[in-house]
Amino acid sequence: MLKGYPEHIERLQAALNRSVERSRRVPLMPFDDAIWALEGVLGAFIMEASDELEAAETLGNPKAIAEANEKKRLMSFARSKNIGMAEIDDLWEYFQVNFRGT
Repeated sequence: MLKGYPEHIERLQAALNRSVERSRRVPLMPFDDAIWALEGVLGAFIMEASDELEAAETLGNPKAIAEANEKKRLMSFARSKNIGMAEIDDLWEYFQVNFRGT
């Protein structure tokens, strides 16, 4: 879904890495912590895309407006519990294997 945004993927990976490190130190709810981390970063992506859309609208550039609008739509889909966040089976499996008994 975000293959056209490698820097966003890197930011999501960094958030997951931080979540895993936190959970290794304090393994209270590691899967939930990872989900919250992802939701936070994806929410930031939506805000950034909204800012880009607002800037494009201010400039009145139709191409930039269309691109920013599409980016905001994509980021919203990625954050959606019914679309992007619905496909997290691999993440669940990771935590089942690596944090068993926590």
